[in-house]
Amino acid sequence: MHNPIPKLLAVSLSLFLLQGCGGTKLEAIPANGIILAFGDSLTAGYGVEKAQSYPTVLAELSDRTVINAGISGETTAEGLARLPSVLDQTNPDLMILLEGGNDILRSQDLSQTEANLAAMIELAQNRDVEVVLVGVPYRLAKVAPFYRDLAKEYDLAFAPELIGTLLREESYKSDEVHFNVQGYRLVAEELHGLLDKAGAL
Repeated sequence: MHNPIPKLLAVSLSLFLLQGCGGTKLEAIPANGIILAFGDSLTAGYGVEKAQSYPTVLAELSDRTVINAGISGETTAEGLARLPSVLDQTNPDLMILLEGGNDILRSQDLSQTEANLAAMIELAQNRDVEVVLVGVPYRLAKVAPFYRDLAKEYDLAFAPELIGTLLREESYKSDEVHFNVQGYRLVAEELHGLLDKAGAL
């Protein structure tokens, strides 16, 4: 049975997304446009069927093609190495970047994580691909601070606390760091709202 989103959580998420959009506007994605969902297991949809992953749900909501380019267990270094070929193959209008969780879980050097994400953002922007950045939590913080720095530096549409907020709700998780069907659907719904508010849809 589908559990309704608690009203307080829904309001909180909306506030986070309004904060994340800021003044950043996105180009409208045409009806035949492509959104690239790039990242690790949270993009791949670990814990659910691929049809229940957030990119698949986002495709249904947005009526756009959304390519799921998530690989479970991937670090930002590995993502940076693979991104050029993915961009070549998909030629997207916009990329949703949700990566860094595995770096954090493995206690890697977060200055290098930030540098890797910056390089990925630049790779996309240099090809005129707009980027939406999704923050990943760090320890007790709802988002690792460098995500905010990157969003500001590159003037990105940004969902700062979506992942951290959802991971604090047991009813939306399949394990400690992944979502269940309802959780991934909520990620898709909130990102759809962000894209809509920023003018992409």
